[in-house]
Order: sequence, then C-alpha cells, then structure tokens
Amino acid sequence: MATRKIGAKKTTGWKATISVAMANYIEAGSIIAAASSLTLWQAYLNIDNIGVGLLSALSANAFGAAIGALIGGPLTDKFGRKFIFTYDLLLYMVGVLLIALSFSFPMLLIGTIITGIAVGAGVPVSWTYIAEESPKDKRAAHVGTAQLAWSIGPMITFFLAVVLAPLGLLGSRLIFIHLLIVAGVTWYLRQGLDESKMWEEQQAQDKKDAALGKEKGNTFKELFTLKVNRQALFLLIGIYLFWNLTAGAMGYFMPYIYENVGGLSTGQANMLQAFLWMFTVLVTYFGFMKLADKVSRRMLFGVGAAMGLVAWIILTFMPMTWPTLIIFVILWGSSAGIGAQAFYALWTSELFPTRYRASAQGTMYFIVRTGIAIYSFILPTLMLTLGFKVAGIVMITFLAIHLVIGIALAPNTQGKTLEQIEEERYGNPNDNGNKKVSNFN
Repeated sequence: MATRKIGAKKTTGWKATISVAMANYIEAGSIIAAASSLTLWQAYLNIDNIGVGLLSALSANAFGAAIGALIGGPLTDKFGRKFIFTYDLLLYMVGVLLIALSFSFPMLLIGTIITGIAVGAGVPVSWTYIAEESPKDKRAAHVGTAQLAWSIGPMITFFLAVVLAPLGLLGSRLIFIHLLIVAGVTWYLRQGLDESKMWEEQQAQDKKDAALGKEKGNTFKELFTLKVNRQALFLLIGIYLFWNLTAGAMGYFMPYIYENVGGLSTGQANMLQAFLWMFTVLVTYFGFMKLADKVSRRMLFGVGAAMGLVAWIILTFMPMTWPTLIIFVILWGSSAGIGAQAFYALWTSELFPTRYRASAQGTMYFIVRTGIAIYSFILPTLMLTLGFKVAGIVMITFLAIHLVIGIALAPNTQGKTLEQIEEERYGNPNDNGNKKVSNFN
C-alpha cells in the first residue's frame, strides 16, 4: 500500500490496508447495531411496523447506503480516492452520534439516514483503493481484509449487545458510541494515506488526451452500452443483489426472526449471531484470504454459495430448534466468508477501468441497496401475513439465482495486474479503445 507523511505520521503496508478496510467494519457494525437494538427502539419510541420498515429501508443496510454510493462513486473518480477518505467518516460520526443520543423517532431516523449515506460513500471506494494498491498475486488477500473487517464488525457488535444487554437501551446507545470511536481512530489513520497511484496516472493521461483534443467518453453511457460492461454488470449485480436480498435482510432482521419465530430471548439471539459471524471471520481468513489468490475462484465461490443455500433450506423447512439453529449458524457463517460479498469486492474492482472504477461500483451499489431497501420495507409485513416459511422460500430462490450466475460467469482475472485486465477487456488506449474483449470464461 502507499505511504504518505504528515509530520511524523505514516500509514503504510498492511496498516494502510486495514485503515481502508475498516469502512466495512463500520458498515456492518452499523447494520448490526441497529438490528440488535431494533426491538428496544421499537418499545422505547412505540414504533409501528411502518416505522420499523422505514428504519430498515433508509439505513446503512439499504437505501441510505444506496444514495451515498451513487454520490460517492463519481466524486471518487473526479476528485480522488483520498477525497472520500477525508470527509466520509466525519459525516458518519455525526450520524451515529445522533442515533446514540436519540430521544424521538425523527431524530433516530435522521441519524440512520446520515449514517447510511456516509457508509454508502465509503465502502465502494475502500474496495477500489485496496485493489489498486495491492500486488497482483495478493490482491484477494488484501481485498479480503475488507471482508474480514466486515465480519469482525458484527461479531464484536453482537458480543457487545450480549454484554450490555442488562443496560437495555443504554447498552445499545453505548454500542453506537463504540462505532463513533472506531470511526474517529480510522479517520485519523487515513489522513496518512497517499492518493492511489493508478488514479493519479489516469488523471495525467486524461490531461494529455484533453491537450490532444481527444474526447473522454460518457461514463454512464459506456457503463451500459459497452458489451464488456454489461457482462460485468450482469455478473456483479446478479451475485450481489440476489445474495444481499437474503443476507441484507437477514443482517437487519435475523435477531427479530430468532425472537419472534424461534422464541429466543434477545440475549440468545445476539449470542447466536455473534457465533455466526465468528465462523465468517475464520473462513474469510483461512478460506478467502489464504486461498483466493491460489485456487480456482469459481470453485471457491461455488462452495460458499452452495453452503449458504443449504443453510437456508434447513432453517426454512426444519423446526427452529437449537440443533437446527447451530447447523444454520455454522453453514451460513462459513459460507459468507467465501461468498458473494468477498468476491463482489474483488471482481468489482477488477472488471472496470480506472477512469470510472468507483463510479461503476457506486452505480451497482445503488441498484443493490435500493433493491434491499424495497425488500426490507415489505419483509416485516410479508412475514406477518404469509409466515416465515414463505419468506424463507423467497430467500432460497434468491440464493439459487446468485449461485447459478456466479458459477456461470466467474471471470479469469487471477494473478493479473489491473492494467493487464483493463487492456484485455477494453483494449490498448493507443488503439482508440476499438478492442473490446471479455475475459469471462
């Protein structure tokens, strides 16, 4: 990773990777902090089902993040990766502070929206920056750090929820304060980062092209008109949207499901989720980070997707007893470590050119999170009116679709530099971009 010196402070190597990856800790931690306290907020503020749906739909898990990504992506490509790193966590800290201090539903909702926008602006650029600054033979290991942080966030947050449960809503407020502190430390560390070298080189090339009178193509037009981009969009939105319609809804509503369908207490539900995320942490490190640069990525993705599918079949069609729940936790937690989130973060950074890498991610993130927002809004009513089994069958269908798309369209990018991948897919810029080659197998 890059180095920058501010006074005597440097952020280099794996320290730099971790400081950027912490965007994922903050994202996942925010989602889980809200999920683990949903019942408490509902009781304290007398929130009805519509209010619960709004909090979910406009959160860091859904539409709030979608708006943030749509704004943050183009800003990242225009002003640089470091531009977002300078400001997004300041906005995030305002949001979580509002939540921590909330005494009314409007205050809680506004804090939720601000937090979601900040998360949406920060997560895609973190994947972009890590991929651009990573060695070609260790790109999955470095990008996997973001997935690892994304897993550690919920694990720690759920454990905190269990420990602080006797304090009731005060305990939940303290969890948001912990996220505020983590964000502050992360923001400080990020000020020692350098700008992405690939982005700086692209800016220099754009200036040369402008001096020669070469027109730069329209980003959003190219994103949807070039065949090679449409293929990438179909793969990435396909795996991430359909997986997230299950995983995203689960991340916010699973404690709610454990309590209202399985009859568990809040403490039991949170402890179960903490152990689920512990398996995700372990498999992310030993599975994705250690293997995704070495073994077949298609095979690794397929194993993870199949485990997740089996997990939800068991949860949906078997009685929600402790043995069933433990099997579910092991299978789903492990599958997430080598699943769609990890591969999306990797492939979305590999399959688009530097010129609009972050904008493409922002657009896709917007589409995915908007889908989750809509689904999260209707899920409580769906479960209430049609029952959990019907909702579970819908979840299984989503997972089956994402499995087929991922296995069929997994790209051959392993061991290649981002420059090599870009030239294979878009051609040499000196050829005026006439060569458009897909590297999908």
